[in-house]
Amino acid sequence: MKPLDFDHYALAPDRLAELNAQLASLSAGERIDWALAHLPGEHVLSSSFGAQAAVSLHMAAVRRPDIPVVLVDTGYLFRETWDFVHELSARLRLNLHTYRAALSPSDMEAQYGELWTQGKDAIRLYNRMRKVEPMQRALLDLNAGTWITGIRRSQSESRADIDFVTLRDGCFKLHPLADWRDRDIWNYLQAHDLPYHPLWHQGYVSIGDTHSTSRWAEGMREEDTRFSGLVRECGLHA
Repeated sequence: MKPLDFDHYALAPDRLAELNAQLASLSAGERIDWALAHLPGEHVLSSSFGAQAAVSLHMAAVRRPDIPVVLVDTGYLFRETWDFVHELSARLRLNLHTYRAALSPSDMEAQYGELWTQGKDAIRLYNRMRKVEPMQRALLDLNAGTWITGIRRSQSESRADIDFVTLRDGCFKLHPLADWRDRDIWNYLQAHDLPYHPLWHQGYVSIGDTHSTSRWAEGMREEDTRFSGLVRECGLHA
């Protein structure tokens, strides 16, 4: 694939559609290779260090070992998530950058109460404060031109139509695993001897904050395990 004329693509959304059609014929690794070669830098990878995060972290790190990896710490992550962060950071030698909200968890609760118990609008406010603003700050600090994520279409209805590449607020956003299914994830983890998140083996299929993450049970969708299904997207990818 040839390098893009970025101004041309920014002004012509139909050309992004053409590009996505071309990317569909590539493997996930080839999509990252292409992005590193042709999309503008700095290239940044974000990860929540969730259930299957080792795939995107490994796939990017083997191609560019020093790629900045952004973790947004909400202040409510599971202890097992931190164990996973430390394990993968050491094993993959990640260039990890951790960002946090301006308000500490205790200050936020003193001002607003437990927002995650107060309905959809309060949850959206919580997500903006604890996830979206820190991530936006990270992209600015790191001068990101391309933001790589590990999200997939099969994770939820709200992600079912995500493209491989989009242009958002002047930053290219690449979803190299967009068309992967759970079986693809399992195969990659097995092939590279990589672990799932520790809580995966306890029945957690989507892992976020301690106060609003629940185990999967019969009849539940994956998205129902976060905030009781009230709000699936935190604003980072919608």
